[in-house]
Order: sequence, then C-alpha cells, then structure tokens
Amino acid sequence: MVALVSTVAYLGLDARAVEVQCQIAPGLPAFRLVGLPDKAVGESRERVQSALAALGLALPPKRITINLSPADLPKEGSHYDLPVALALLAAMGVVDREQIADYLAVGELALDGRIIASPGVLLAALHASGADKGLICPAAQGTEARWASGIDVIAAPNLVSLLNHLKGTQRLPPPTPGEADPPRRMADLRQVKGQETAKRALEIAAAGGHNLLMIGPPGAGKSLMASCLPGILPELTPAEALEVSMVASVAGLLEDGRISRARPFRCPHHSASMAALTGGGLRVRPGEVSLAHLGVLFLDELPEFQRAVLDSLRQPLETGEVSVARANAHVTFPARVQLVAAMNPCRCGHLGDPALGCSRAPKCAADYQSKVSGPLLDRIDLHVEVDPVSAADLALPPPAEGSDEVAARVAGARAIQTARLAGSGRRNNAELDGELLDRHATPDEPGRRLLLQAAEAMRLSARGYTRMLRVARTIADLGGSETVGRVHVAEALSYRRMAPRA
Repeated sequence: MVALVSTVAYLGLDARAVEVQCQIAPGLPAFRLVGLPDKAVGESRERVQSALAALGLALPPKRITINLSPADLPKEGSHYDLPVALALLAAMGVVDREQIADYLAVGELALDGRIIASPGVLLAALHASGADKGLICPAAQGTEARWASGIDVIAAPNLVSLLNHLKGTQRLPPPTPGEADPPRRMADLRQVKGQETAKRALEIAAAGGHNLLMIGPPGAGKSLMASCLPGILPELTPAEALEVSMVASVAGLLEDGRISRARPFRCPHHSASMAALTGGGLRVRPGEVSLAHLGVLFLDELPEFQRAVLDSLRQPLETGEVSVARANAHVTFPARVQLVAAMNPCRCGHLGDPALGCSRAPKCAADYQSKVSGPLLDRIDLHVEVDPVSAADLALPPPAEGSDEVAARVAGARAIQTARLAGSGRRNNAELDGELLDRHATPDEPGRRLLLQAAEAMRLSARGYTRMLRVARTIADLGGSETVGRVHVAEALSYRRMAPRA
C-alpha cells in the first residue's frame, strides 16, 4: 500500500503540485528517494531519519522508496523534509492516510524533530487554497500562510506536537494573519535644497511610473532625491501587496508573515553580478529587479556596473518580467519596476566646472558615459541634469513644499490613470501601448507637429517616440488636462536627450 502526501515545487512564482509517494516493501533494508531531487532534497533522508529517531521511532528493516511525482519536474529546496516524513509515517501506520490526504505540507526538519521555516510558504498556501486543501507548515510561518484565506492551517513547532494534533490528543492554536505594515518614509523632499528641475522630473516619474536618469556631480543630491521617491508614490493596493509579498516569500525575506503596503526600494551595489541583479544561482532565486517588483530599483553610479549586467535589464524593463533559462527549466519572475539611475558626468565627476574639471575633458566624459549602452538609455524616459549645490543654497531655509504636497499631486494623477485604464490590465501611463496609447496620448495638432520636428532633430527611435508620448500624457494628467497639448510635449522633450548609437 502506497502512502500519499501533497506538497509543491516552486518555479518562479508558480507552485506546481508534487505528490510524495512512500512504499515500504519486503527486501533488503534501504531508504531511497527518487524523482529528480537536487542535493538538498536528497539529504532529507538523513534529516528525516534523525527527526524520527528523536521521536523514538526506528525505520522498519525493509526496502523504503520515496518517489516525488511527477518524476521529470526538478525538485529543489529543503521544504520536502516534512512531506517525506509524513508520507513515511503514514506508510508505517503512525498517522491516518485519509486524514493526511486533505493537507498539503511544506517545511524543513531539524535533527531533533523541530519544524524549521523554509521559503515559499505563502505560495504553497495560495496553491492549497486553490486545490481545496489545508496546509501544514512550520509554526514560525503560520502567520504568513494565513494570508491565504479560507484554508485550514496547521502551524506546528515540531513533529511531536503535529502528530498529537492529528491524533486529537493536543490542539495546536490556529495562527492569525500577519500584520500589514504601514508605509515608512525614507526621506522628505524638504531635505533637498534647490534642484527644482530635478524635483519636477521626480514628480513626473512618480506620477506615471517612468524610468529616470539623474546626471550630476558628486554631492548634488541624486541619491537623496532617489530615496525620496518611495515617499511620494501611492501605497500598494491589497492585490499588489500580496503580489510583492509572494516574491519576498520565495526569496525567504518575508519576516514574521508581515506584509507591507510600501513600495519596494532596492539599491544594489555596483559590484552586483548578473545573477544578483536579474536572478539565478545554484537554486534559482529572484534577483534585485524582481525584489523591486512594483517598486523602485535604484542604480547609483550607473557606469560602474558591468556592461553585461546593465544590458541584462533591457528585457525586464520592456516586458515587466525576467526569465532565467536553465537546461531543465525556464523560471520566470515578475519585474515591473521603475528604474531610477544616477551617474556622474565623467569619472572625476566635475565636468563643466573650470575649477575642478580634469584636463582630459571632453574625452573623459565620452569614455565614461559610453559604458552605458544606447539601447538601455533609450529605455529611460526622463534624463535630467542635476546642478551642483553651492554653500549659499545649503544655507537657505528648507523649501515650503515637501513630500506630502508632491504625493498629493501624484495620487491625483494616478487616480486619473486608474479610472482611465480600468479593465485594461494596465496600471499607469508607463504601461500604455498600442490602441490605448493612440487613444489617450495622441497630442493635439500643434503638439503633434512639435513632436515630429523633435523626433527628426533628436533622431528618436520608435521606442523613444512612444516613451515621449507616455511622459507627455503624465504631464497633462498632473496639470488636469484631458488632452495632450504642445506645452506638455515640449516639457516631455526637455527631459530627453539624444542617446548614443550602440
């Protein structure tokens, strides 16, 4: 008789059903685990044996076979420990087979029988909800699992308490959903002295979800303004918060089951590898571009990143997802991010300053900026020059307008976009394309003539032309205009520069 226990395999944010089959048959004593397991899954035999020994249970001296079905699906991770142990206990008659068939199990086992947290419990809970099953998970992740409504969650600290609960001799308390953390502001625009042009570009970027590049000398406030961006972006909707939390759950970053309504803000160091930025590794995990999904990816010192690493962002910026190709599987993670980048105009950073500029200008600037490819620059909607800040500017009192006032205007523009794009599957102007772009972003006749003239003079690509229309639509939304006029097109063009050919 074969004992069956349900669990899942993670492929990106997709939880695939896996059936753990256990058979105890006569023969020489052996404990085999098959079904395309990786090393971590294969080592679960030792953890399961030790955990059962801690309960005072010895494996029968027979041939034990554990099959993870479907056998051609790669199995990675330590969360198979608990379902393997439960299947083995069901085959030994310690737990009721029919009772355990109503649950899906995930969790890692310690050698003393404790059930340890493992990544991806939120995805497993959502899959269990769709399959009309309950979920057995580690006690530390019960609050995370409870975000999937309508399922019976058993959050057990160890195997002893779990077996007693299943037999009815002990009652484990049902977990409560984790808390939803309110957004916390990293920095306020009141801290930024001067830089009115850059702050206006930041507001436009926030209102439409556009990508932004700031170019200026060291100490001009580029990083500070980038850290202000999450504070003026609208909160995540409940559906978006759950989507972001699923990525964090797979990466093992969802602490105490707490879901945040704040948009992610990721700022990887320029030494980050391609796998760190786009995802990958021995066991495929989401990279920074996916951890920033529906939020901000800030790349400081942009030319210092390896060129191949930067160019790997081309596809995610265009499609909103990143695919990690492997020989045995393709793993896809969401990556709908708002890219904010900052860079110095040259290696020394003081191009244009006669007192501090280097003697190699302008070749120094050309060589430095050419490290960023033209196709990547073409995907950045707003390019803004950030001027140096003088001591006289720093001595001025804080500006009257801070993040609260800007956030109110951004929220108003986003509300217009939400109503306009209802039912289209788009969230903001940065995602406009095709018929939606023609319907909502086509400028009036004076604006159209200006755009055509500028496109010819600036050698705008088809992508650049489209992105200019999106930015102009956002500027019109901020101004409360239903139509895109010449003034909106003119301002959008002022934030565009001719990208070098790659």
